[in-house]
Amino acid sequence: MSQSAVVIGAGVFGIPTALELRRRGWAVTLLDPGPIPHPLAASTDISKVIRIEYGPDVSYMRLAEAAREGWLKWNEEWSRTGGDSLYHETGVLMISRAAMEPGGFEAESFARLLGRGHEPERITARLLCARFPAWELSGYTDGFYHAKGGYAESGRVIQALALRAVREGVVVGEGSGVVRLIERGTRVTGVEDAAGRQFLADEVIVAAGVWTAKLVGLPVVCIQPSGHPVIHLRPADPAPFAPDQFPVFTADITRTGCYGFPANRDGIVKVATHRLGIKLDADDRREVDRADIERMRAFLSETLPALADAPVVYTRLCMYADTQDEDFWIARDPARDGLTVASGGSGHGFKFAPVLGGIVADVVEGVAQPWSDKFRWRPEIRMDHGTEAARAHLV
Repeated sequence: MSQSAVVIGAGVFGIPTALELRRRGWAVTLLDPGPIPHPLAASTDISKVIRIEYGPDVSYMRLAEAAREGWLKWNEEWSRTGGDSLYHETGVLMISRAAMEPGGFEAESFARLLGRGHEPERITARLLCARFPAWELSGYTDGFYHAKGGYAESGRVIQALALRAVREGVVVGEGSGVVRLIERGTRVTGVEDAAGRQFLADEVIVAAGVWTAKLVGLPVVCIQPSGHPVIHLRPADPAPFAPDQFPVFTADITRTGCYGFPANRDGIVKVATHRLGIKLDADDRREVDRADIERMRAFLSETLPALADAPVVYTRLCMYADTQDEDFWIARDPARDGLTVASGGSGHGFKFAPVLGGIVADVVEGVAQPWSDKFRWRPEIRMDHGTEAARAHLV
């Protein structure tokens, strides 16, 4: 008799987990308040960065390399079945206002890329202006371009994976907002949704993003929601922002927090800020402050002048589920049998979608794998992100 699992949350942690468990023979129910992708979830919007650069952290770089191979495989599968390729390998441009020096994110990323056999191209300010004409780069002196990387159409990816889950036999309960765990003694045996419906299973996996801590009963400091402004712009002329001359970029990101994407299929350019973010409750109202828009316009006027006055067509606060050390939280609850948490994306989880399901499924099944310690259950972690500019792993 097959084992059964209920997965809470149809995002980048939840759907790949549901798919992987189903492929391993589990009976799987995937619950989400819907619609999928949920408009308030982090796993939506028009794009997410896919990159393998992780500063000095070779372990994440290895995982990102594997994930990139997974994105290429997914593109082949989507194309073979008549769908669109949803991962776009535009390359990634990482530039810095100062010369790259050991210890800096760009310099450490460049060195690790070379050390692992990749071929990033060192880019000077003069070469940047010639190759990427949308940029006004007088303030930038160094950086590199790496062809292996780009972006995924994140909302469309979630839709495609949800459809695949249905085809492969996952029971998808769209419209089921889970409100509590069902517990018998020290074991979690299922969940109950807002309509009072109960879903019982051998294992419960909570992959609910910023709602995870509330649902599981973790201190919010373990998985803290934080809001980060995202702005969509419509340039008068999208041609300079086409992917062939305007790749995914980070612009001195450890100081400015700014990153962005080429024009998408609708001519929209997305720019965003990745810093410490605004600490919020998962259910708080989410609005991008006018001051955030003005700060972004100031950045654009100095670096991408053709975007500085472009109309804003959409804004959102992307809500990160931050762990204190910015490593994911993928672990069984040591105090309650039958419960696994898969969350803590900390603003850099989406790129790992092709490999996350396997990691979570291994944890659920008790299979040894190299990420068990890094992603362990760790309420003792009380690290401070430090300065406003510093985040360990970036987008």
